[in-house]
Amino acid sequence: MTTDLYGVNVRPVAPFGSTCNKPVVDLSLIHRSLPDELLFEIFARMTPYNLGKAACVCRKWRNTVRNPVFWRNACLKAWQISGVVENYKLMQCNYDSSWRKMWLSRPRVRMDGIYVSRNTYIRAGVAEWKVTNPVHVVCYYRYLRFYPSGRFLYKNSSEKIKDVVKFMKLRSTKAEICHSGRYTMSEDKVEGALLYPGMRPTIWRIRLRLRGTIAGANNRMDLLSIVTSGVHENEVPTGPDGDILAVVEGWEDDETHNADVPAISHTRGLTPFVFVPFEEAETSVLNLPVERMDYYVPG
Repeated sequence: MTTDLYGVNVRPVAPFGSTCNKPVVDLSLIHRSLPDELLFEIFARMTPYNLGKAACVCRKWRNTVRNPVFWRNACLKAWQISGVVENYKLMQCNYDSSWRKMWLSRPRVRMDGIYVSRNTYIRAGVAEWKVTNPVHVVCYYRYLRFYPSGRFLYKNSSEKIKDVVKFMKLRSTKAEICHSGRYTMSEDKVEGALLYPGMRPTIWRIRLRLRGTIAGANNRMDLLSIVTSGVHENEVPTGPDGDILAVVEGWEDDETHNADVPAISHTRGLTPFVFVPFEEAETSVLNLPVERMDYYVPG
């Protein structure tokens, strides 16, 4: 037996949908005022990470959150490009028929925020009177936002995350210079590609390794490589839904299909990506200027 805030003994509450026949007495005010069916509907509209926070409130909420319906919906949405049948097979064979275990253990890119890579470098300044040699710490960011459909957005900018997150959308205007591409995922490896439009079409390719600081977090991405190379105009897919990944499938890192645009493997600005949820974009430490944080350790 446990006691509530007023010192009254209460019995452990059963989860919603329990088959237990024993009567359960719940004297807490919120549970007497909120029917189980309504509580279920509220949880069904919450994100998986908010469900995890709700599970810490009380025993009844924790038991209700463990309902497999919530985690099935979350898994099918997160890995919708794999298809329903394939997801069911993986859940049964690799995760002991548990959707919740699949959600916690299977690597996935997160869609409830953006991944940010904060990079800094030293630039020499203009010497005054030949007495001092000033230097400047330059800071810029790489931004990635993923969608369940297999599309992603990329932006390279010196703007802070609180300003960029507002227009990291598929319908952003050209003036905001937000590029759209396609990505694919195999276990913990993510590979994406997009097309830089212009007089000489250039393909930008990125390879990442997904990891998390805790189980199920998926809040870090190690940047393995960034490669730019040329492509013939007749190889460029038409329309916004063109599959650019199919164009570069099987390409080597030093391969280019346009002699005017050599293949370049970029070795700078490879700081790991850190995931920032949308609701934390305004308060994230990544918004700090270089005067207060000259270098950021992703962990």
